Amino acid sequence: MYIMGSLVLMGFVMYYLFLPVFHNLKLISTYQYLETRYNNCVRLFGSVLFIFGSLLWLPIVIYVPALAFNQATGINVHLITPLVSLVCIFYTCVGGLKAVVWTDVVQTLIMFGAMLLIIVKGTIDVGGLGVVYTRAKESGRIEPPNLTFDLTERYTVYSLFIGGVAHFLKSNAISQNMIQRYLSLPTLKKARISVWTFIFGVLIFMLVCGYSGLLIYATYHDCDPLMTKLAERKDQLLPLLVMETLGEYPGLPGLFVAGVFSAALSSLSTGLNSMSAVVLEDFVKSFYKKTLSERATAYIMRSVVVLFGVICVALVIVVEKLGAVLQLTITLSSVANGPLLGIFTAGVLVPWVESKGALIGGITSLIFMAWMAISAQSDIASGAMVYARKPHTTLGCNYTFMDFTPMSMLAENATEILEESNSHKEFHIYNISYLFYTMLGAILTIVIAIVISFISGPNKLTDIDTSLLSPFLQRWIENYKSKKVTASSDTTKNGNNQQKQTIAETCW
Repeated sequence: MYIMGSLVLMGFVMYYLFLPVFHNLKLISTYQYLETRYNNCVRLFGSVLFIFGSLLWLPIVIYVPALAFNQATGINVHLITPLVSLVCIFYTCVGGLKAVVWTDVVQTLIMFGAMLLIIVKGTIDVGGLGVVYTRAKESGRIEPPNLTFDLTERYTVYSLFIGGVAHFLKSNAISQNMIQRYLSLPTLKKARISVWTFIFGVLIFMLVCGYSGLLIYATYHDCDPLMTKLAERKDQLLPLLVMETLGEYPGLPGLFVAGVFSAALSSLSTGLNSMSAVVLEDFVKSFYKKTLSERATAYIMRSVVVLFGVICVALVIVVEKLGAVLQLTITLSSVANGPLLGIFTAGVLVPWVESKGALIGGITSLIFMAWMAISAQSDIASGAMVYARKPHTTLGCNYTFMDFTPMSMLAENATEILEESNSHKEFHIYNISYLFYTMLGAILTIVIAIVISFISGPNKLTDIDTSLLSPFLQRWIENYKSKKVTASSDTTKNGNNQQKQTIAETCW
């Protein structure tokens, strides 16, 4: 929950540094900015990174509600995903951005309603807020801030606040998924209001989700459903709680599943619509110089939605073999989004960076981040990287199950064993907290871009278009230019006066 602080910090950074630049330029695709600031090669590279990142992220988005539906009904995941995706592809094709926005409104209301219903009924069932808090506190699930400097700790103040800002920036400040919404508003003032409205809504929803996690533990504090195999994956714990608390009421489990699917369809439709806009603006129009008819434009965008929708459904099979959804999402998306955030940040904040530096920095960072993500996921899949769980037990279970873990191996012992085994392992850069991944990719891009730019010849401050920079840099460079002009004018005047004096002395 400490990551909520980084969401607020991201709001200020976006409010003052990124949004004014993009909104004032009246962009359709945020990657148009890269062409104006650098060149067309960097724009195409940025667009490829966005599509690549979306194709890594959207299959996870589809997979999550399929897991919930599977837990609630037992229907196979691979039957659910194509059917639901087909519905989403259809309304995204037919309705475009307006359909995406209005379905998001309905889906958000269903999502909030479903979660509130679960936590109210679940809290009553366990005996009230006091019971939830007491059980969480006694088991160490309510923690003070972790101030350790160990980079391999998944959640510390530094990974949550510093790494969290970069994570939210890449998904909110530069991603076509979100920027297309802010840029559709008529004025910068309204776009800024929508930023804080979004942050306020997300903060409330994070509180709701965080509390639901504590409620899950309070409900199963003495009978861990993961150990008893009542739930196969951590991501199925909330659907399990729903079936236990709302299963006796006809229709209510269905409302929850609808809420989960609403969240997924909202993200999927936005992602597909954004990718179609990026393909049209950054690829088709870049290489096809003739003016496209309205019919041809609609055909291209719908074809792209269908194509990428099918690819995302197919990639669900790959996602199923990987780890827990939250960490997996952030780790994989950082491969493309770290370099992308670095290129955009260098564009708006470092005026000396030129196109060659940005492109080399982005490519180098992409290769490095891909290696990190693959190495980290390989360690997790092979068991080389193990994260200790909080205290858990099956001593209070009132049903029979096959237990392959010794009952004596409770969490305190498990934690000691895991910490002891991890302490002897060699440190690898990819073992750092996954929340640092996006920030690391961005920093690597910016540093390499600056070095290459100064080697090949940086941009001159007097030549750069200040509308491409953040407002505070615009004012600084305009002042710098005016001083240069004044100094040049004074030099010319002095030169003319000296020339006149020389002529006069010669004549005398």
